[in-house]
Amino acid sequence: MHLYIAEKPSLARAIAAALPEPHQKGQGWIRCGKGKTAVTVSWCIGHLLEPAEPARYNPAWKKWRLEDLPMFPEHWQLSPKDSVKQQLSVLESLIQQADLITHAGDPDREGQLLVDEVIRFFGSKAPVKRVLINDLTPNAVARAIASPRENKEFRRLSHSALARQRADWLYGINLTRFYTLTYQHQGEQGVYSVGRVQTPVLGLVAERDNAIENCQPKPWFRIEGQFQAADEQSDQRPFTARWLPDEQFQQHLDEEGRLLSREIAEQIAHAVNGRPGNIIESRFRDRPEPPPLPLSLSALQIEAGRLFRMGAKEVLDTAQNLYEKHQLITYPRSDSRYLPEGHFSQREQVIRAIGRTAPELESITGQLDTHRRSAAWNDKQVDAHHAIIPTVRPSANAKLTEAEQKVYGLIGRYYLMQFCQDAVHREGKLTVQVQDHRFRATETALLTPGWKALELKLKESNKEPQKPPLPRLERSEPVICNSASVTERKTQPPQYFTDATLLSAMTNIARFVADTELRKTLRETDGLGTEATRAAIIDTLFRRDYLFREKRYIRATDKGKALIAALPDSIRTPDRTAVWEATLEGIRRGEDDPKTFLDNLKAEILAFMNRVEAPKDPQQQEQSIHCPKCRAPMVQREGKFGTFYACTRYPDCTGTRPLEDNQPQDGSGQKPVPCPHCFSPLVRRKSKKGWFWGCSNFPGCRQTVDDDNGKPALRLRNST
Repeated sequence: MHLYIAEKPSLARAIAAALPEPHQKGQGWIRCGKGKTAVTVSWCIGHLLEPAEPARYNPAWKKWRLEDLPMFPEHWQLSPKDSVKQQLSVLESLIQQADLITHAGDPDREGQLLVDEVIRFFGSKAPVKRVLINDLTPNAVARAIASPRENKEFRRLSHSALARQRADWLYGINLTRFYTLTYQHQGEQGVYSVGRVQTPVLGLVAERDNAIENCQPKPWFRIEGQFQAADEQSDQRPFTARWLPDEQFQQHLDEEGRLLSREIAEQIAHAVNGRPGNIIESRFRDRPEPPPLPLSLSALQIEAGRLFRMGAKEVLDTAQNLYEKHQLITYPRSDSRYLPEGHFSQREQVIRAIGRTAPELESITGQLDTHRRSAAWNDKQVDAHHAIIPTVRPSANAKLTEAEQKVYGLIGRYYLMQFCQDAVHREGKLTVQVQDHRFRATETALLTPGWKALELKLKESNKEPQKPPLPRLERSEPVICNSASVTERKTQPPQYFTDATLLSAMTNIARFVADTELRKTLRETDGLGTEATRAAIIDTLFRRDYLFREKRYIRATDKGKALIAALPDSIRTPDRTAVWEATLEGIRRGEDDPKTFLDNLKAEILAFMNRVEAPKDPQQQEQSIHCPKCRAPMVQREGKFGTFYACTRYPDCTGTRPLEDNQPQDGSGQKPVPCPHCFSPLVRRKSKKGWFWGCSNFPGCRQTVDDDNGKPALRLRNST
């Protein structure tokens, strides 16, 4: 018997529709054709198996105890998921009868694993083929099943998924239990969940919230000059240019080059007012801009979040409906923005389908240049997936919801853009030198809309009036500064995250990494999480009470902030998990070894537990100094600037503290009491409500302790 195993029922039905009739339906299967050539199609329902719970490996691991950590299984086990046991039993019977199996999981890492693990679980010896189906329309499915490949070609993809699954188990279960038990010993309540992706995402939000809350707006000053050609016979119009920061004023500039001194600003304005100058740079050009590539899932979620304020999970669920229920778009969980070159021949059919399904785009479809071939069609850029595009299906299986119409229309627009002319921008730049000061004026205007006629824009995006065009002055041409003015502005805190900006941050995570070399590496990876998991990760943080919504903004709860404040940098920052994704991709390509990856992870988990071990003796806890980065013990060392405290894990950790951190913090002559979260010394402070003790590592740690007659109340509790 030839058995197809699809990832989900909708895909199984699409495969059966492409196979010979008659079709006989049973409980969990469809038989196609007659006699010896009959083919059976069955399906998974996502993962039918899941990693075994700790108690399956060792009954003692059922109870959460620090002495049982870390938990490293010697032989990995899988358990049937209770909710889908019936379908697993159906597959067991069919797999035992099969003499040929065709793997029809989704064409990604998880799709490969979830069918592979079922076949392995039942010990099948039958040969296994693989079909990759991105598009559920009948012709596309028929083409895919007519071109099967050997499943062993995808074993590295399966190894990558299996390494991810086991690494998540090791990291999440061990660290969640460890930090939860550690905090419970300090009097905290509840479970503190730690995950390889969810925790750095929470860290992004918590750090952004803290930056906004602790932002102190500062004044800065913009200098603008009104310039005009010096030739009295010239009819060139005047133009406004802004002062460019100069190294001679470096001490008065912030990190973004803004001038912070009003006195200096007024001196510069006075120095140039009424003075002659020269054009030192003149550049004018018409710049063509090609259309953007079709959408990946992240790009779709970001655009739909920005334009329609849809949440990441809502966009994914809507796209999944368009793919499975209506068969109007191709596979939605794609990380690619390119298309196979063979798809170019279907363009006429796809364009007609868009016009019928999205009537608002029908008038545009007749204006396209279907002979135009954009950069989107490129076989070298297509792997297991291609970009999300409309299918050739001309109508939906049912009436589309408003959300489905919006998402389909967005996907359709990006496809139609591939057949539009480039947008052409008219750009100009004039740089003026007056004495020792430079001023710059710029001009940007859309000369030819091209593909931008299809672009959706936010209503509030057109707030600034369009600038008049710059005069066409040549280099070295004399000008005069008619007037100069100083305008005071205030520094602004960053914006709270939204669904769109948080997804963008997860996708382009290198922006949030300080290490230069690591940042270069991360630019080549997919960032935090994958296309298929990012929406679920954000949703999990909401369900675990780490995030909450305030109108359209996403913010961290007090519980979320407390967890992030207490974790070492290497767990709460994005560096580690983004490198994980790069390693998993290396496993898929055969460049990295999954066993080495897991062995290294086990060593890191052991290091976390050793460095954050809670002191058992309260007196010992008071006298110890801990690293502000990883909370390991510190020792005194001699440096060129004198004695200081250094982390005992150097060079792996470069945390330091000045020697003064171990001196009395309140003038009492007593040793400081360490913060219960990060072990930095507590400092006595006064607020409107009276005295209290706060962490000296504020704002990195926001722990506070009540004051009891000049001493932290925490010390009294520990000493009883």
